[in-house]
Amino acid sequence: MIILVFLGSLFSTLAIGLPVAFALLTTGIVLMTFMGMFNPQIIAQQMITGANTFTLLAIPFFLLAGELMNAGGLSRRIVHFAVTCVGHIRGGLGFVAVMAAVIMASMSGSAAADSAALAAILVPMMRDAGYNVPRAAGLMAAGGIVAPVIPPSLAYIIFGVAANVSITGLFLGGIVPGLMMAVSLALMWGFVARKEKVETLPKSSGSERFKAAGAAVWALFMPVIILAGIRFGIFTPTEAAVVAAVYALFVGGVVYRELTWSSLYRVFVNAAKTTSIVMFLVAAALVTSWLITSANIPNQLIGLVEPFIDNPRLLMFCIVLLLLVVGMVLDLAPTILIFGPVLMPMIRAAEIDPIYFGIIFVMSTCISLITPPVGVVLNVVSGVSRVPMGKVVYGVLPFILSQIIVLALLVMFPEIVLTPLNWLR
Repeated sequence: MIILVFLGSLFSTLAIGLPVAFALLTTGIVLMTFMGMFNPQIIAQQMITGANTFTLLAIPFFLLAGELMNAGGLSRRIVHFAVTCVGHIRGGLGFVAVMAAVIMASMSGSAAADSAALAAILVPMMRDAGYNVPRAAGLMAAGGIVAPVIPPSLAYIIFGVAANVSITGLFLGGIVPGLMMAVSLALMWGFVARKEKVETLPKSSGSERFKAAGAAVWALFMPVIILAGIRFGIFTPTEAAVVAAVYALFVGGVVYRELTWSSLYRVFVNAAKTTSIVMFLVAAALVTSWLITSANIPNQLIGLVEPFIDNPRLLMFCIVLLLLVVGMVLDLAPTILIFGPVLMPMIRAAEIDPIYFGIIFVMSTCISLITPPVGVVLNVVSGVSRVPMGKVVYGVLPFILSQIIVLALLVMFPEIVLTPLNWLR
């Protein structure tokens, strides 16, 4: 009965259009009332306790790093470097998008920010070169969702806090799946764009490539610092976020000199606004998470799925399908915060590696960012590139298929994730 109360109150509040954070708080109040333990002080205490976590400090700093990258010229130089490398081949600008998406993903970890930067720079170039614009916009959206999978990732941080899983392990384990997603996008782009008659860019000379690499070297060095620092224990993921923000500020302001006082003000304001939204959502979700545990809902769910416990792959396929469906109506962070704590006990009961599950969980929710009707990244790309939403949805369909194929392979063969993860640990 308690499961029905939880699901009924949650989906009812979402159905009437209540913002997700307030829907979670309302669900918590309903659960407390049903359990006969309603106390406003508990809500306030759990919100403060949940948000007052050192690990969550990574969120504002990684968001700030992403804003500084875009405003400080790092993103633009990365795209230019990719253009000089692969822009001359047929469909080259699409491969540029994939290459740039991977590099940028290893810096910011924000799907919306990376997609916006890619769409703003590359869609006009692809339009002028005669590419299919809706398909190009779809590629920008699909490239953007690589960001939360390749470390550093805000999604891994939120999942690690919500489900009590090692964030460092998630960071290290996400490298191979993220690169597989990028390769699948490149292969699918090569397939769908093979017959397009477009203008190819002139092949860059060695000196031009060297010059572009020199201009982008400060930006390209940023993921090396972050990943190497985490891998060798120089700093934690939270401290890595601070390093990323300070490094982006230094490069954009001192090296490239594109950060002015006025742009810096806008950068900090935008980062603060986004942080406030995410942190309020996290605080509200942790209230609901505490009540879910108090109501013993996870153990009840384990009882319901007990027939699947002995078949981990089948259980994972069912969970992935659930997340893909839920993700059509919920954004990435709410999905993680609501379902991460609920599903984790059954994952441990089935003896599935929590880090492997976290990576598959994040990948599933990331794919949902480019599926209608919500599709947050689709909306971002549509607005930035000025392509109607319906056309962006049409353009992104082949790339959704390629990402689902990668996801299915990782569910069928967990060793693809676990083997390199064990080596990196």
